[in-house]
Amino acid sequence: MISEKINLIHMISNASLMVQLVLLLLLVFSITSWAIVLIKYRYIRNAYKESALFTDFFWKSRNLSDAFTKAKQLHNSPVARVFRIGYAELKKLSQSGVSITSQSSSKEETLSLSARFAGADNVNRALRRAINTETARMIRMVPFLATTGSTAPFIGLFGTVWGIMNSFHGIGLRGSASLAVVAPGISEALVATAAGLAVAIPSVIAFNYFMHKIRIIETELQSFSADFLNIIERDILGSKK
Repeated sequence: MISEKINLIHMISNASLMVQLVLLLLLVFSITSWAIVLIKYRYIRNAYKESALFTDFFWKSRNLSDAFTKAKQLHNSPVARVFRIGYAELKKLSQSGVSITSQSSSKEETLSLSARFAGADNVNRALRRAINTETARMIRMVPFLATTGSTAPFIGLFGTVWGIMNSFHGIGLRGSASLAVVAPGISEALVATAAGLAVAIPSVIAFNYFMHKIRIIETELQSFSADFLNIIERDILGSKK
């Protein structure tokens, strides 16, 4: 095992400058990708945990103010943040109020109904904006994993092709095509392809995993938003006449 490591280091140190630059670029991609994987894994794990906690508390709470107090304590929950946005918009509607005066009771009822629909529409727009914001926050940095997965093999292949070109150039200069002459240069070049695959495979796996989890959270956000809006329309705005 130690000898294999020494041989690998020896091959990289004796490789051409272009191959070394390719390997350095792949190393940067690998370090960045693993940093993103660790950051997003922790973020999504906390998002799952706290969102489930808030959703359970929300359906057990007696009023929205208690749920809002709990939501302020859960900083990593996308569902809690969406709820806070919707609740803040609802409070604005409650504080502003809608003053409607008319001699005709039927006209007053029509205006009141229009005001309720307008209030529900404002809350709905606020919830949609919040969901879009949360989705963008969850997806942030994840596309880099897809970029790494699609480009790293080709970067490694470029290093391999360059190294093989140098090997054949060396054959031409030495006038010999024996295995002892060709093998070292080709083996050094193939290290770049192996490095490209080693960087790409974990990135693709992580990208698919995170996108799957993000789609699940986004679906939960959509479902919670619809349920919250139904509660507002039925129990709160619907009671204001």
